[in-house]
Amino acid sequence: MKTKLVVLYGGKSAEHEISLQTAFSVINALAFDKFSVQPIYITNDGDWVQGPVLTQKVDFVEQLRFEQMEQLRLANQEGEASHGLAISPASIREEQSAEPLVVFPLLHGPNGEDGTVQGLLEVLNLPYVGNGVLASAAAMDKIVMKMVFADAGIPQVAAVAVRAIEWEESQQEMIAKIETELVYPVFVKPANLGSSVGISKAVDRDSLVAAMVEALRYDRRIVVEQGVVAREIEVAVLGNDKPACSVAGEIIPKGEVAVFYDYKAKYQDNDTVMAIPANLEPAIYEQLVDYATRAFTGLDASGLVRADFFVTEDNQIFLNEVNTMPGFTPFSMYPLLWQESGLPYTDLISKLVDLAIERHEANNKLKYTLED
Repeated sequence: MKTKLVVLYGGKSAEHEISLQTAFSVINALAFDKFSVQPIYITNDGDWVQGPVLTQKVDFVEQLRFEQMEQLRLANQEGEASHGLAISPASIREEQSAEPLVVFPLLHGPNGEDGTVQGLLEVLNLPYVGNGVLASAAAMDKIVMKMVFADAGIPQVAAVAVRAIEWEESQQEMIAKIETELVYPVFVKPANLGSSVGISKAVDRDSLVAAMVEALRYDRRIVVEQGVVAREIEVAVLGNDKPACSVAGEIIPKGEVAVFYDYKAKYQDNDTVMAIPANLEPAIYEQLVDYATRAFTGLDASGLVRADFFVTEDNQIFLNEVNTMPGFTPFSMYPLLWQESGLPYTDLISKLVDLAIERHEANNKLKYTLED
């Protein structure tokens, strides 16, 4: 019997286009003898639009957009189409039938990766791929995430958290605090975005102010981190209660002009290369695995996490962040790390679906009523 995957993608987020690429890649990698796909596209405005059930690959990304809802509604009324209708999120529950159903939220950033959609799916009691509400919310917020890592005894670079209201009312005091606790260069990041959206490097006070203005376009809470000269090493984690780690990979900017691994370098310019496996001493790799596992369990993560580290020339290790829905095209670091570790892309997707079912079944064994 096939499993129906309800694939959620798009989303009301600055990472909307990345999510489309991820959905296209995952759908086209599926073993269609095991899965059928119900695509649900979430527009930039937050509307949920249901597409046709897929039983084969799609040819190009634009086929996964269903934005012309009014035309599709009219076509449906005239009997010309049976899909493309705007739907209520709760209607996913109605997809339940004799065949198993699993939701695959391929959403990056706020309104998808931050626990909001995960909470909806929990309320609907639907199995879904990836992390739950707590891990998703905590890992999306870089300030909260740092608190969890500190409690787990994981080393991190120094950082200063700034709220929009503090910047608006006490800009000079905030600048003084940052310049007292950190040394230029620093990195300014929205607390709740991924894919390096809104992140800037500041080398002096003027560029700090500009970086703060840019970051505050995306979030009302900002984290300013100490810059460090280091290699960027990533480890993929997979599992539920007993997580496993992949080999490590390294992000290497091309040439000396690269400033850091920003959104443009990641998705537009192809100005980075990935070395897999990374050239590391065995003891350093083991320490990375230990920290990645501690981060995973500290967040109560499930399914998948990518842990991103800095490793300095003298082998100091700092955990930069974890990503609970990392880039997931065949050319993204997370799948490539597992490919090199012996788990091909198609099998990785199937494993994640199995983990989703495993966690859902475990949760449904819990008692939710008091007994005498």
